[in-house]
Amino acid sequence: MKDKVTIYDISKKLNISAATVSRALNNNTKISLSTRELVLKTAKEMNYKQNRLAQALKSGKSNNVGVIVPYINRSFFSSVIRGIEEELTPHGYHVIICQTHENYKNEIEQINTLINTQIDGIFMSVSKTTINTEHIEKALAEGTPLVFFDRKKEVPGVSSVIIDDFKAGYLATQQLIGQGCKRIAHLSGDLNLEIYKNRHDGYTKALEDNNLEVDSNYIIKTNSKIESGASAIEELWKLKKKPDAIFSASDYTALGAIQELKKMGLKIPKDICVTGFSNEPFTKYMELPISTVDQTPQTMGKIAAQVFLEQMGENKKVSIEKKVVLTPELIIRESSNRSIKPVSA
Repeated sequence: MKDKVTIYDISKKLNISAATVSRALNNNTKISLSTRELVLKTAKEMNYKQNRLAQALKSGKSNNVGVIVPYINRSFFSSVIRGIEEELTPHGYHVIICQTHENYKNEIEQINTLINTQIDGIFMSVSKTTINTEHIEKALAEGTPLVFFDRKKEVPGVSSVIIDDFKAGYLATQQLIGQGCKRIAHLSGDLNLEIYKNRHDGYTKALEDNNLEVDSNYIIKTNSKIESGASAIEELWKLKKKPDAIFSASDYTALGAIQELKKMGLKIPKDICVTGFSNEPFTKYMELPISTVDQTPQTMGKIAAQVFLEQMGENKKVSIEKKVVLTPELIIRESSNRSIKPVSA
């Protein structure tokens, strides 16, 4: 097997010092432009590959960042990553993507791996099973900047970019009340996660402000899966007083609920209104478009990247910790708007 080309091979061919080759490859302005161009041309001809890890160890900067998400195949998370990449690519950063599959042990392993590869920073949406934050505190102690987005934990020194989930839950519930709904069920998600607790709290506050009962029988813990929404409807329909509206903390759960309600012969929104959360692409294109809350994920990613760049600025000795809260947008579509003539039963 052919040995890798080194800077010593280039220096021998050009009869210049290895130090000069190294400086030229790193675009050092102390080396003349003609020499830099000659070195780069020769390096390309000889198929020279720079050792990024060695560079990172030497400079203390790898120009790589890690993004840790629960799932990569969700539109929300992929859009956040796109925003991060669009903001960081012009600054020379490369993005390494990791997914936890909602597993705390995976999250710990991924953070340790990223630290060991001399990562410059980590963007993170925590797993729903994450309670202990020692692995995050360890990363901070080793000097790795972290930025939470969407899902966060209260860890001193970590910036965060989220939406106002409380306001989102309040607005979604208030709109259902405005349609004449009085028995509003909530498919809540895991309340151990701050985002779902805040959506739940917004829901209950809207009910209280309108003198409507907060009935625990109408609050069903679900996960962000279609089957979970269908199961929740089966459970709710065992009650003597059936709900006349559903506010789901997830679009996928809302979709499952709608499918089950249709099987029962119910008309949406005439018999029951439904609102989801996240503005997944499918919500707009369905035969019955689903009302939902837009979390502006691409903007969230861009702002998270801007916060990181500020942390990586010239004055690193000053600790920067930002808490950015974005305003959610309620998108009202046919599933919760009784003033629109239904397309289907």
